[in-house]
Amino acid sequence: MDEKTVPIKPLPPEIKAKLHNPKKKWDAARFSRTLFDQTGECVFIIDLDLRYLAANRQALRLLGYDENEIIGMPVSDVIAMGELSDHPVMPGDEANIYERIFKRKDGTLIPVEIGTSLVSDENGEPVYIQSIVRDISDRKETEKLLKRNGRILAVISEATARLLRFPNIEAGISEMLESLGYTLEVFGCVIFKIENFSGSPEIKILYNWLEKDAAGFDMATAITPFVDRIISAPEAVLSEINPGGTKEVPGYSFLAVPIQGTLGARGYLGTFDRINSPSWQPKEFDVVHTAANLIGAALQRIQYEETIRLNEFRNRTIVDAFPDLLIRIDSDGLILDYSSSPNHPLFIQRDMLAGKKLMETWPEEIVIGILGDENKDSFSVPHWWEGFQLPFSSSVYESRLHPISRDEALIIIRDITDVVRLNEMKTDFINRASHELRTPLTAAILMADLIQQGGTPEEQQEYWRVLRNELNRQKNLIDRLLMAGRLESGMLKLESVTMDLIPVLDESIQAVRPIANTRRIVLSLDAPQKPLMILGDNGALQQVFINLINNAVKFSPDESNVRVIVGLSNGHADVSIIDQGMGIAPEAMPHLFEKFYRARNVTVAEIPGSGIGLYIVKSIVEELGGNIDVKSETHKGTTFIVHLKLST
Repeated sequence: MDEKTVPIKPLPPEIKAKLHNPKKKWDAARFSRTLFDQTGECVFIIDLDLRYLAANRQALRLLGYDENEIIGMPVSDVIAMGELSDHPVMPGDEANIYERIFKRKDGTLIPVEIGTSLVSDENGEPVYIQSIVRDISDRKETEKLLKRNGRILAVISEATARLLRFPNIEAGISEMLESLGYTLEVFGCVIFKIENFSGSPEIKILYNWLEKDAAGFDMATAITPFVDRIISAPEAVLSEINPGGTKEVPGYSFLAVPIQGTLGARGYLGTFDRINSPSWQPKEFDVVHTAANLIGAALQRIQYEETIRLNEFRNRTIVDAFPDLLIRIDSDGLILDYSSSPNHPLFIQRDMLAGKKLMETWPEEIVIGILGDENKDSFSVPHWWEGFQLPFSSSVYESRLHPISRDEALIIIRDITDVVRLNEMKTDFINRASHELRTPLTAAILMADLIQQGGTPEEQQEYWRVLRNELNRQKNLIDRLLMAGRLESGMLKLESVTMDLIPVLDESIQAVRPIANTRRIVLSLDAPQKPLMILGDNGALQQVFINLINNAVKFSPDESNVRVIVGLSNGHADVSIIDQGMGIAPEAMPHLFEKFYRARNVTVAEIPGSGIGLYIVKSIVEELGGNIDVKSETHKGTTFIVHLKLST
């Protein structure tokens, strides 16, 4: 007896007792031979000593024997040892159905379902055993597949549940791929995408898992032979083999399943199997699709979380970059959130405001002004309040309230001190410019009337001189305004060329000397060498030095000295214009070169000026690659130092 076969369980005693009767031959007449052969079932006729008496065509085809070979063969030669249940043959007409493993003539095993019943004669004596056998290979394969798929789904579901509970989902992707790989009995799993934007497909491995034995396996290289097919049908499942394989794995099969709606490109879940033919049956693709969908959901969550994180970071960066104070409050005035740059005049540590009301932080009248009468009970309309001050701050502020809901609003507090000062400077400039333009114009009209009325030659000559001076004064002011406009718009472009600085200083001094002579102010130039070659623009530098020397004369007392001294240091020519005038107040120094700015002591002294001269001077010097410094002491004098690059 073959070691893989076992006999059918012994017959019941009541049947065994009748075996002393003479054996009867197989009576084909008892069964319709045609029906016996043509039935779709596999039918075996077995003697009571458990040997085959007959088998129909279907039964012979199932086992691979000829009829002559099977007649007389013990049943135990066909029924193989297995894990299937063992059932006795029962007396009577009642059939017994059980499962066995049949061994075919070629040695292969097939699972079968056997239905047995006793066939009795007219006296009720058992004669034969009729066995109807069905091949259940497909059913068993389906059951096996269902069990495998169920196991796969259980593992995938558990891995996905763990993955979605991970604080960092990305860290759990590889673990999920490992679980999937062991369950599917493959040596590698990968999540990859194919970018085809530049025309040359590029494989990017996002996550992967490999068995230790395949640690050197290059997944990107292994996927490359299939890229064209994947791109040609991006929504289809790909199952292919690569007999050549790689150095680490001589031959492998590859499965790629699309992951829908993620990765920002064509994303896929791929598996690698060592066998040289795909082990996947069509029904198994559904399971892998499920795995891909679950992984896709996890990746989608990663994308959402990353998007949320980036948006939060971006919003926080934007909020932190605001120079304004941001306060979020509820309808009761409770501060819900607070953000401010540490440089803001109203900056307060966040923990000092937590749980406080706005009225506990600022005076009640200020809070009422910020909220507005229309938002006393709930936030309904935006409210803008401009130009208020707080008792503990010298700055000027504006507030903008924007309702988020009826119970919540965002308040923006902006420091507008500089804007207010600029507006004041503009207003002051307009007033001064109007006065400066009107004064020479009035004088010019008066001189024109006097010239028209006639007079002595000496009087006529004086009228013409005054008229010319006033018109020049008006022209200079208009030129400065135009120059300021060109600097503001960026239209002024200066070209630095090699030139001698000394003649520029001489001409500038000569231009201002008539004004200085009227007040007996002495102008002097002290230059260590001649010529002194620098990089500059002749016309622009004349405007710079005429302006500075003229200011020195304007703010100096009568019979004083204004000195122009030239020095050298660090590759620069340093031109110092030194006066003995009223000086500049320390608080005015930071604003000295601002457009339209005039120091308070100058305004009080009623010294004429437009407030744009020094703005023009600084702009020209910096355009030429130099810089300007100022030193001053009240009631003792001021020194402006212009640094210009020497020509190499």
